[in-house]
Amino acid sequence: MTDRFLRACRREPTDRTPVWFMRQAGRSQPEYRALRERYSLLEICRTPELCAEVTLRPAAQLGVDAVILFADITLPLLGLGVEFDLIEGQGPVIARPLRTAADVRRLRPLDPARDVPFVLEAIHLVRRDARVPLIGFAGAPFTLASYLVEGRGARDLLLTKRMLFEAPEVWDTLMAHLVDATVAYLRAQVDAGAQALQLFDSWVGALAPDDYARAVLPHMRRLFDGLRALRVPVIHFGTGTAGLLRLMAQAGGDVIGVDWRIRLADAWALVGDRGIQGNLDPAALLAPFEVAARAAHTILTDAAGRPGHIFNLGHGVLPHTPQDHLRRLVALVHEHVPLPAGGAR
Repeated sequence: MTDRFLRACRREPTDRTPVWFMRQAGRSQPEYRALRERYSLLEICRTPELCAEVTLRPAAQLGVDAVILFADITLPLLGLGVEFDLIEGQGPVIARPLRTAADVRRLRPLDPARDVPFVLEAIHLVRRDARVPLIGFAGAPFTLASYLVEGRGARDLLLTKRMLFEAPEVWDTLMAHLVDATVAYLRAQVDAGAQALQLFDSWVGALAPDDYARAVLPHMRRLFDGLRALRVPVIHFGTGTAGLLRLMAQAGGDVIGVDWRIRLADAWALVGDRGIQGNLDPAALLAPFEVAARAAHTILTDAAGRPGHIFNLGHGVLPHTPQDHLRRLVALVHEHVPLPAGGAR
C-alpha cells in the first residue's frame, strides 16, 4: 500500500504530491449512475458490498492516492432518532426540524454498532481490498445542526442563526450532543479500519468570525480533543471559510482543507504549522482540460514543495465532470516536480 497520502498528512516528505478528490466516487461516474437506476442513495449506503464497490472504484480508475468512504453526512442522524429523506438534487429533508429545547431533548445518543453497522462493515470490506489509505468522515456539528434546524439545505441559514443568537443555551445543548455523536461515529470508523478522517463543515462559511469563535470554536475544540487518542490524521474542511481559516486551525486538525476562494499560499500563511489540502475550483474541470491544468500548476507552485500539501478540489467533483479530466489531473499532479521550499519560482 502506498502511504504517500498519510505521510503528507503528517507533513513528512513524499515522492510526489498526493491527490484525491472529494466526491470522486458518485455522480460523475457512469458505473455509479447505472447503480442509481436500481438503488436509492440510502440503499447504496446501507448495503456494505455496494458501498465498498463505489468507494474503491476511483483508486482503480483514476489512480488517486486515497479513497474516501462512500456515505452521506446525515447517516448518523438515523441513530439520533431523526427521520429524514435524501432527495435527489436537494439533499437531506428533515421530517421534524429542531426549533426548541424540547426538540433537542428528543435526540438519542448515538451507538454506532447499533445504529450504523453497515458503515462499519463497509469499512472492513474496503480495507480488505484497498491499495491506498481509506478516509472516514463525518459532517461537522455546525453543518449537521444547520440541517436539523433548517429542515433542509439553506444558504442563508436564517433559522440556524436565529437559534444561535436568540437561544444560545439551546444551541450549545444541540452542538454538545452532536459533538458527542460525531466523536463516537468517527472513533467507530477508526476502530473498523479507517486510516484518516475528514470533517466536512460545508455550511460554516455563513458565519461571521466572531460568531464562529463564540458558538462553534469551543465545540470543535472539544471534538478534536475527543479524537486525539485515535492517532490518525484528521482533515478539517469547510467551504466559504477564507475569513475563518485562522480560527479553524485554532479549533484543530492536522490538515486544513480550503476551497478555491483563496490562494493556497495565502491560506497556508493563515493556518500556520499544519498540512493543507486543496484547492482547485471544480468548475475548471468542466472546461477544456488546459484550463484545469493551468490552475493546477498555479496551486502546485504556491505549495512550493513544502511537506504537507495534499492536492484536491475546493469542493466535490461536479456531476458532469469528464472522468478523463480527473485521470489526466492525477497524472499531472504526480508528474509535477516541485521546487524546494523557499527556492526560486
